[in-house]
Amino acid sequence: MNEYRTRADRMRDPVAFDVVRAVAEEHGVCVRPLARERVDLDTGRVEIVPVACGSTIAAVCPSCAERNRRLRMAQCREGWHLAQEPDFTPDPPTDDQKALTTYRADLVQAYRRAVDEGDDTGAEEVRDEVAGVDAELRQLGIRGALPPLDPRPRIARRSTRRRQDAPNLPRRPVAKRTVGRVFGGRYQPSTFLTLTLDSYGPVHGDGTPVDPTTYDYRRAARDAVHFAALLDRFVQNLRRCVGWDVQYFSTVEPQRRLAPHWHAAIRGSIPRAELRAVARATYHQVWWPAHDEIKYGGDHLPVWDARAKGFVDPTTRTPLPTWAEALDQVDEPAHVARFGVQVHSKGILGGTEEAGRHIGYLTK
Repeated sequence: MNEYRTRADRMRDPVAFDVVRAVAEEHGVCVRPLARERVDLDTGRVEIVPVACGSTIAAVCPSCAERNRRLRMAQCREGWHLAQEPDFTPDPPTDDQKALTTYRADLVQAYRRAVDEGDDTGAEEVRDEVAGVDAELRQLGIRGALPPLDPRPRIARRSTRRRQDAPNLPRRPVAKRTVGRVFGGRYQPSTFLTLTLDSYGPVHGDGTPVDPTTYDYRRAARDAVHFAALLDRFVQNLRRCVGWDVQYFSTVEPQRRLAPHWHAAIRGSIPRAELRAVARATYHQVWWPAHDEIKYGGDHLPVWDARAKGFVDPTTRTPLPTWAEALDQVDEPAHVARFGVQVHSKGILGGTEEAGRHIGYLTK
């Protein structure tokens, strides 16, 4: 005879879904697989197969996140302290790659002919065919940019002269190597580097501003938006400064004040003085139109004018400038992003406990 159980007792029983999820997590199986359709080209049979989601976030799928974390750890461990120069000699083009490239060239010619004749339907059909060919070329292993069908829009050229308020950047010819120097005939250390953004005002221990009225929220937000471009410029400058093709494994994480900072495992040893000099000399100029003032909002919004083929002022009906036209009127950058004064670097030998600890920190 079954024991009598109240509704409260039954509500404490685990839900079947939670049990299945717990078993999947215990065995390292994806807990939110994606359903994919697989078609047998010979028989025409269609079946649905589960595919791992591949998430890198533990809160979404712990199994996939852990699998990806271990993969990143292996990649960092094998590449950080590489002692021999890797061989990246490209393979010769295959017959299929050359045939598809020839076919694509014929399609480009047909597209331009259709555009010249005003055949919009034909041009659109050719465009779709080119998109399919491009996808096939990527699957065949071709890398690099393919020529576009339409000419690229004109880009306003800005002066490449360095800012007067930035220190000069040392520059050497970049050699075709990625591994670092060997010291004493046996030691080949690499570098762990941390870069942060500048201060926007005093903050408490939890990262909140001491005085919200004087904290530079606007500069903090803009620096965060353009942080990736600033990092890209730093790596370019670093390679020009040290004279070799610097390789790195890195991660970006927010500080308590929510400003991003960068941790990088750099292959090879770089002097601290050079790292600090490059960080001081690196900046990123944002050539955008002025965006400090909101001119349209609420019910007062620009209106699309079909005859003018653009937006106009809702009151005066004056055509508004396009993005390209607005950029042509820019004389000064709207924002300049820079790093802060804190530059932390450390030399680390491969295979040591310290190297493993920093790899774990990068892939946490």
